[in-house]
Amino acid sequence: MNFAFTEEQDQLRDAVRRFMETKSDEKEVRRLMETAEGYDPELWAQMANELGLQSLHIPEAYGGQGFTFIELGIVLEEMGRALLCSPYFSTVGLATNAILNAGTEEQKSALLPGIAAGETIAALAFTEPNGRWDASGITMEAKGSGDAVTLDGTKMYVIDGHIANTIVVVARQAGSSGEDGIGFYVVDGDAAGLTRTALTTMDQTRKQAKLEFAGVKATSLGDSATGWTALSKTLDQAAVCLANEMVGGAQKVLEMSVEYAKVRVQFGRPIGSFQAIKHKCADMLLEVESAKSAAYYAAWAAAEDNDELPVVASLAKAYCSDAYFHATAENIQIHGGIGFTWEHPAHLYFKRAKSSEILLGDATYHRELLAQRIGI
Repeated sequence: MNFAFTEEQDQLRDAVRRFMETKSDEKEVRRLMETAEGYDPELWAQMANELGLQSLHIPEAYGGQGFTFIELGIVLEEMGRALLCSPYFSTVGLATNAILNAGTEEQKSALLPGIAAGETIAALAFTEPNGRWDASGITMEAKGSGDAVTLDGTKMYVIDGHIANTIVVVARQAGSSGEDGIGFYVVDGDAAGLTRTALTTMDQTRKQAKLEFAGVKATSLGDSATGWTALSKTLDQAAVCLANEMVGGAQKVLEMSVEYAKVRVQFGRPIGSFQAIKHKCADMLLEVESAKSAAYYAAWAAAEDNDELPVVASLAKAYCSDAYFHATAENIQIHGGIGFTWEHPAHLYFKRAKSSEILLGDATYHRELLAQRIGI
């Protein structure tokens, strides 16, 4: 396959990069990561009104622009490069896809226009205190059906769950087990009986929350009989989105390393002239370029919605996780003492790489999933 971005896609990348360089520089990232909300509402509105980023891959019938995962991947790559502090991944990469995959036409028409317009922040509440990413990890029970559902239980590590207006919750019908009886349920962020607690996380640029449900009223999203199929597809699509975001961060730290190696002088010459540093940078380049290939192919598979998606999603998530984490670690080593300081941005990328590695399942989990999916 000969893959290349179109002229329009390159223009999209340039526009988003210019926007991120202006609106999400290091100073702004550090400011926002210290806030409780973790994002700038004014910037969130600008992203929707000036660039239409929230509406990018939402179909036109629901107020979106109807682009594909390829364009979405480009946007996320640039956001990862800038370490954007924003509920974009939770809203667009997780919740929006869940609604598209599980919702009825009526529900999509009701929920998606608000997201497309930048008026709604949404979150997907899936993981529980057990920390599992598979069907057996879902223990929260949903009682009732249709518009008369109540939820009891706890969801953990919910990205932007403390600020979301709309929460898509994954739960199971009482008495069900495994992949059976799993469904999506929509809850208002300020619903009675819902307690939201922001978590202290290593990666301060991506906020997470603990959500406790005590008789919370919810509405079924789509058909619980096909809930696991929709959830599995949503998680695969989210893995593709995250892989592209990680590629952006990996490319940025590679550039940081090469630039520093050119200007840092030791023993009378730039450290980039030493073989050990050359090898580190060469290895980083190889891994970053390979990660790009995996992420871009996965975005194409998601855009085409073909049968390869489950396989390439796990492949991309596993490889990009390792490549990003290794690149950020080597970036710190190449920078030496300054790379370990709070004042230098190297640790911000390192922490984002580690949190992204674990999010949606680490590389080991996805390699096992990949093996199962190809029948090994």
